[in-house]
Amino acid sequence: MLEFNDVRITYGAGVIAADGISLAVGDGRAATIIGGNGAGKSTLLRAASGILRAAGGRIASGRITWDAARIDSRRASAIVREGIAHVPEGRRVFGGLTVEENLEAAGLVLRDRPERRRLVAESYERFPVLGERRTQPAGLLSGGEQQMLAICRGLMSKPRLLILDEPTLGLAPLIVTQIAESVKEIHATGTAVLLVEQNAAVALGAVEHAYVLESGRVVLEGPAAELAESDDVRKLYLGADLHETAEPVPGSVAAAQRPALARWSA
Repeated sequence: MLEFNDVRITYGAGVIAADGISLAVGDGRAATIIGGNGAGKSTLLRAASGILRAAGGRIASGRITWDAARIDSRRASAIVREGIAHVPEGRRVFGGLTVEENLEAAGLVLRDRPERRRLVAESYERFPVLGERRTQPAGLLSGGEQQMLAICRGLMSKPRLLILDEPTLGLAPLIVTQIAESVKEIHATGTAVLLVEQNAAVALGAVEHAYVLESGRVVLEGPAAELAESDDVRKLYLGADLHETAEPVPGSVAAAQRPALARWSA
């Protein structure tokens, strides 16, 4: 459904943020992109949703397609109408508007008013605390509540693909669990998900497929459950205390990718 084909992205005078990246999210599937700070994760999300240029970046080469049609030069508004919704890092709710006004504003892309009302009600079912605070200015919500609102705003356009950038960043463990469960529930309804998440344990537990980025390149990919068992991923992203001389099981994803990942722990 969404495909990056050998995409190279730069900022300013030659700063390379993505260097020949190829990855895909299938229809109704869920994938995550993990990697350290500056690996290029958020850049890819901006490129997919049409806001890269506003952030000062440009696609130098390669192509991004949606249902096999190129979208790398389309406006963000057109991409939303095509069925892609992006929930950016930092929540970015309209603080002066109420919870309900935030949801209604996000639903304006839909002309069907009864459907918009249904989606608002669905938001309150997904996160009951939002229903309790529907008349409260969004700027007065807690960080976790603002993230819940941001996710529900993304769903108000009835996207086929929901892009989430760091949805658990800075949240308390209990809220992190709620957000992770919500991501899995959204995917279970048939909505495709592309997730960027610093919390690798949350990311790998919520999706089916994962890509690991380093310095703007995909250095590892595979089923999320297999990557979660990879010694390299566990040591670098899951905080596992593994013996330095431990070797991956022959034939595993980690064994196949050991040369590409060896420099991580150097």
